[in-house]
Amino acid sequence: MMSSLNGAPVDTRAPGHADTSITKDGFKITTRKLPILKAGPIEEMTSKLGITPPEMIFGDNFVRVEHAPSGWHIEFNSFDALDRVDKTGDSMLKVSYSKEWQQNRQKQFEDIKEVVKPFDWSYSTDYKGSTAETPAFQSTEKPIPLALLKRPDPIQFFDDVMLYEDELADNGIAMLSVKVRVMPARLLLLARFFMRLDDVVFRIRDTRVYVEFATGEVIREYTAREEKYETIRKLLAGTKEDVLAIMRDPNRLAECIPVVEKSSDRVMLK
Repeated sequence: MMSSLNGAPVDTRAPGHADTSITKDGFKITTRKLPILKAGPIEEMTSKLGITPPEMIFGDNFVRVEHAPSGWHIEFNSFDALDRVDKTGDSMLKVSYSKEWQQNRQKQFEDIKEVVKPFDWSYSTDYKGSTAETPAFQSTEKPIPLALLKRPDPIQFFDDVMLYEDELADNGIAMLSVKVRVMPARLLLLARFFMRLDDVVFRIRDTRVYVEFATGEVIREYTAREEKYETIRKLLAGTKEDVLAIMRDPNRLAECIPVVEKSSDRVMLK
């Protein structure tokens, strides 16, 4: 069987216009990838959220892991992620062009009757997924077993799903995406919010969900990283690599941006 660049068999990739799923030991993993929302759905989402959505909003996309025997599930979608964005404006980044940016964005949606209030226009979210109330996650000190994930197990299913993206008025990038890979005995999901505001700040917020199929153990880790733009630029200046390329690569940046918040919880489904 041929493999794609990420190591997944080519026939396991989502086709782009339908749900794709795989079931392992009672766990069903489903992804959906559809085009960006059109004007009507965007207007509806704006009304429900109370904030202007990002430039590129994939409102129909999601990644869902469900365990039918217990009724448990966790899902990652753009609406619930954006619903975690600060809507008061209290955490809005205080930069010189924030007012102008806000006015320009409102002009783009001037046909919308609702008045868009001030909000955190960087679309920063601490979203950890939408999950069932029971069984509930409990705080834990147990880490995700990285040694098991480093094993050369075959990847039976892989997908990379974009939930939203915004170029912050050409002053950077804010994006939320979800990757999931399924091996014979376990899966790992990574929901990553990445934000770069040029000359201001870098921000990475990762939610990792690990599932061990045989035992029904689910571990969720949330890690927030943040650092001033200039601090990272100076740190990278001493390297011989392409600094601008690294500053656009969240995988590389995660290695040098310090952790400012971390938490872990766990649920047993069997």
